[in-house]
Amino acid sequence: MATKQILHMNPGQGETSYARNSTIQKTAQDRMKPLIEDAIKAFCGAALPKSMVIADLGCSSGPNALTLVSAMVNAIHRYCMEHKQPQPEMCIFLNDLPCNDFNTVAKSLGEFKHGQDSSSHHIIVTSMVPGSFYDRLFTSTSVHFFCSSISLHWLSEAPEELVKSKIPMYDSDDKLRLLNREIVDNAYARQFRKDFTLFLSLRAQELVLGGQLIFSLVGRCSSNHASKSTQVWKLLAVALNDMASRGMISKEKFDTFHIPIYAPLDKELDSIIEDEGSFRINKTMVYDAFHATDGMLPSPNIMASMTRAVFEPVIVQHFGFSGETMADFSSAVERLSSSSFLEAEFPLVCLCLSLTRAR
Repeated sequence: MATKQILHMNPGQGETSYARNSTIQKTAQDRMKPLIEDAIKAFCGAALPKSMVIADLGCSSGPNALTLVSAMVNAIHRYCMEHKQPQPEMCIFLNDLPCNDFNTVAKSLGEFKHGQDSSSHHIIVTSMVPGSFYDRLFTSTSVHFFCSSISLHWLSEAPEELVKSKIPMYDSDDKLRLLNREIVDNAYARQFRKDFTLFLSLRAQELVLGGQLIFSLVGRCSSNHASKSTQVWKLLAVALNDMASRGMISKEKFDTFHIPIYAPLDKELDSIIEDEGSFRINKTMVYDAFHATDGMLPSPNIMASMTRAVFEPVIVQHFGFSGETMADFSSAVERLSSSSFLEAEFPLVCLCLSLTRAR
């Protein structure tokens, strides 16, 4: 099933909502701000247009939904003040899949525009754009800045070759899992290359020449040998496998569960960008995916809550879990989420990149 038909974070403001369990994502956004500042200076320094279009792709909902576009608006304002330039009119667009909690986003966007209207910023249009970023979303050469945080590791769909061949992404049998690991890894890598190449091509059509694309996603570091054999869904898969081994979910259901998500290697990402050819890489930054800015790892309880907030809708859609069973899933994740497991078995990084549309 296509990701756009099933994917969204837990809605609302409740205890298990994404809005209350997205601190890792907030950390990634904060680390993107220096890239945003540099991108604004580079673009505005060439020629400051009278109007600008800014779009966040995969905005989700909750307190993080406006973080990046707000950082861009503020950076543009500072640039104009420092260089005594008139403020451009700005159009702000927030995009996510149709299943996203847009009711919460609409309220946040209204408050944002009202706050900006009372300042010296020139926000003319704010709008939501439901749709997949693997489709065209904007008219040709109409956007000046794209940003996206912790979204692009989501694939358009799980690898079809695994689904058709009935090869589990994480086999409950240890020997079969080792036997099929390379097949699974390669299938996910091919799907990511296909999807990310398409994403770059679409954004190149929508960006003005010299337009900026700043994004972050969960990835892996080529210099870390351990990271080459892990994936972003491993913690989730190990927890569900534990539940299957205890008879809490059916093995058949578990073996047909394929998460449409992939963490690319840093060199893999660079290769795709180079091969697609529309963008020039300005800068890449690499951070540990789970350490906060103070260097601390999230507690097992927080890790379980964040995992549930992101993956519960996909899990419920496939397994039909009740609230009680989801609580059992959270307990399984919490048992696994010791710092030693995260650092030894789950060595993922946050890759932050700034690109310029070069052709």
